[in-house]
Amino acid sequence: MAQPGLIYWKSEVNGVETVLSVSPSLRLIDLLRDKLELTGPKLSCGIGRCGACMVLLDGKPVNACLVMAYQCSGKRITTVEGISGQELHPIQQAFLTEGGFQCGYCTPGMIVTLKALLDENPSPSRGELEAGLCGNLCRCTGYGGIERAVRQFVKARSGTEPTTSGELAAGMDAH
Repeated sequence: MAQPGLIYWKSEVNGVETVLSVSPSLRLIDLLRDKLELTGPKLSCGIGRCGACMVLLDGKPVNACLVMAYQCSGKRITTVEGISGQELHPIQQAFLTEGGFQCGYCTPGMIVTLKALLDENPSPSRGELEAGLCGNLCRCTGYGGIERAVRQFVKARSGTEPTTSGELAAGMDAH
């Protein structure tokens, strides 16, 4: 039962049923970081433009800074912490191998977004990858490692490199 002024909140977070009493004005990013100590999602721009706070809500990527916690009650939430099991997820391993982490601030959001994109489309073209990542910004301006990680992962998964006109990095630089 919720305390006065608070609402009952129940969701599956990273595969674990979670029940809390929360303020109706609490954002999902604050719930995850402050109440559940899941610090993978980062609060950066706070207005949904950078993607550092990206999480999966019922398998779809959302900016946790733009979603109120009450809107997620009863849903399945996956953070970057929930993507890997005992070992790194292959997307995380590709970022590590190819130097895609850089400062690491944007990396959790990028990995969450890529997981959703690649779960839906296992062999995306470069254009589809660019479009899928357009809501994730890297402030280090070093998209080369990220691009190599994505290519390595897609190639390992499908046996082919993402193909279409243009370079992934060039598309990402347009942000």
